[in-house]
Amino acid sequence: MRTVFSLQRFLSLLTLIAATSLSGLAQQTSDEVVRVNTELVQTDFMVFDKQGNFIDGLKADQFQFKVEGKPRDISFFDRISAGSRSEEAQLAAARGVKSASSPVLLDRGRTVFFFIDDLHLSLSGVAYARELLRHFVENEMRQNDQAQIVSASGQLGFLEQLTDNKSVLLSAAARLRYQEVVDIQGAEYPPLTEYQAMQIQRNDMDLLNFLVDKLLERSGRIPRVQAEQIIRGRASQIIAQGVSVVTRSFNALKGFINFVEPLPGRKIVFYISDGFLIDQNRKDNWDRLQHITSAAARSAVVIYSIDARGTAGIPQATDQDRMLRDPRGILSRSNSGEFHATQDGLSSLASDTGGRAFFNTNSVQTPVATALKESSAYYLVAWRPETDEQRSQRFRKIEISVAGRPDLVVRFRRGVGEPPEESANTKTKRSDAPPRPKTPEDELNSLLKAPYPATKLPVAISLNFLDTAQYGGALRTAIKVATGSLPLDLQPDGSLALDVAIVVLDDQGKSVSNYKQRFTIKTSAKNVSRLPENVFYDNVAQVKPGLYQVRVAVIEARNSARGSAYEWIEVPNLASKQLTLSSLVIGERKPKDELVAPTAGAGDSGQPEPITEVPVNVDRRFDRSSYLRVLTFIYNAAVGAREAKANSSGAPMAPAPGLKDVPDLAVQIQVFRDNEPVVTTPLHKIQTEDVPDLQRVPYAAEIALKGLPPGAYVLQLTVIDKIAKTSATRKLDFRIE
Repeated sequence: MRTVFSLQRFLSLLTLIAATSLSGLAQQTSDEVVRVNTELVQTDFMVFDKQGNFIDGLKADQFQFKVEGKPRDISFFDRISAGSRSEEAQLAAARGVKSASSPVLLDRGRTVFFFIDDLHLSLSGVAYARELLRHFVENEMRQNDQAQIVSASGQLGFLEQLTDNKSVLLSAAARLRYQEVVDIQGAEYPPLTEYQAMQIQRNDMDLLNFLVDKLLERSGRIPRVQAEQIIRGRASQIIAQGVSVVTRSFNALKGFINFVEPLPGRKIVFYISDGFLIDQNRKDNWDRLQHITSAAARSAVVIYSIDARGTAGIPQATDQDRMLRDPRGILSRSNSGEFHATQDGLSSLASDTGGRAFFNTNSVQTPVATALKESSAYYLVAWRPETDEQRSQRFRKIEISVAGRPDLVVRFRRGVGEPPEESANTKTKRSDAPPRPKTPEDELNSLLKAPYPATKLPVAISLNFLDTAQYGGALRTAIKVATGSLPLDLQPDGSLALDVAIVVLDDQGKSVSNYKQRFTIKTSAKNVSRLPENVFYDNVAQVKPGLYQVRVAVIEARNSARGSAYEWIEVPNLASKQLTLSSLVIGERKPKDELVAPTAGAGDSGQPEPITEVPVNVDRRFDRSSYLRVLTFIYNAAVGAREAKANSSGAPMAPAPGLKDVPDLAVQIQVFRDNEPVVTTPLHKIQTEDVPDLQRVPYAAEIALKGLPPGAYVLQLTVIDKIAKTSATRKLDFRIE
């Protein structure tokens, strides 16, 4: 590694990103979504022994597979590692189609979702959910994982996005609050719970008469028949209110499952709730569960339910028990099944989608860690439906078992297809879909609001926060558009037109900066039939400290190729006077770009060394033979008296007059892969004697990537302030290809 101080040239990196074209940089390709071929139907499942260990090495001929009770031949069988490089190719093969031509992502990682049923969460349940989410983000989330936290009420707002940014996920978890929903029990006398209301609906006469007696004790003037009507009427009202809340929660869950369908691979959804009741006499409640199961099958979603009540949910004395004197124990008898009844829906959501439920545990790490471990590998089968089944997409029950091994547990989806009314609704929605926006501005706005980036036109962005004495704090967005991937469709004057939109949003989703413009790209004078491989643009916005997301959308005007990119950044508060680092600005130096006139003693000695100029690497993709160059600024470093130097005899010398106090800073750089360090530099001192602005101490370095295999990595730079006894760290992910 070489320590670099020729910053005037290095800072020119920030101005090289302009509305111009450069060639010779790596070109991205789009990540097309594989469409399902309905000729083959597939389902995934897992096999465990009684101790919960995954049974590996099973073959297709060891399974019995049935659809609607009828044995079927298995057309495709494979064992898949979740989040692996080959997962999408294997899933495509099971459908009988070829995978997309785009390269396989290296180290894709896991995709984990948390659905918080805050419509059925108590105050303690909300606290449990927040702690579980915090523990996952800080302790369980791996280098290449992505996660998303959503709520049934939508209270998390703009933060309900899929991301690998831990600050966003922690902010979403901290924002989770108890929701005041309809008071199902009410304040009327005698108190009546939703479960008791269902018991009354099922003609539990002992409970009904007990409550009628209590009502008459307080209001003895009304006839008993009228008192019974009052209790039955309250029971019906309470049941209707409970159904409305469950319906709202189920609709939110089903909408979310449909929302994630375009994402690749198998998805794990943790459903966190205090449980809920499903009226056995209302078929529509169970139909909604079947609709969720159907949607989960289409979207490759497996649900793991977690009861947020833990062991505290085990039946105990209630306020009702203390209020109503019950020597005969009628209330305790009628309430005995309530706790387990509230878990029935949680069990169905999990078992019907191939997952499992976690009950009666206060642990915040066991459910998530166990589920992610056991779902890290799964089997996949595909079968060819019969002719009538190909014409109809109706919901069909399936069964999977291991022949001759009743001791093994097989977790699988209970069905595939759509309920009849669901299929009709889907067709109606598709036919009633609004027309595609017409104007360029409408197209750009549509791209900016889309839940996931468009990839037909490869767009990459790099966000950097820098604070300078001249301009103050600024958020700089560098954009790279891989125009070399476009078909040649030039304007009449031989140019290429790109419509570009940039919006900076705060953590509430409000725009704090936006920019739209059409750029005209000229073809090469030597070759008018050839477009530049890449186009770069740089945008600067003034922002306050906080969490922001930048969204960029690009549309090619002639053939409407569309691309977009989203990225989060946390802008620090420098007024806090705490040691802080700017963003890590990285560039790539090819081996052929030799250093110019190296000086004696250069490198880790900390002496200045001339360097060649290299452009900022926007998409953070590096050739394995190149060098990674990194730049950061150190803010709010403490200053102290300059160390006294020794003379030739070893005696300390007094500092020369006029010398100013300086910081005492040390730096270490590490490169991680899969959370394990693969490069670690020695901790060494940062030379600051010649730095004109000690509130903005620059540091730059270079790392050779030779010898590191292709894959995803994390660059971590840590600065230690020895005077203030504090430290600051910045991380940035990159890829070696």
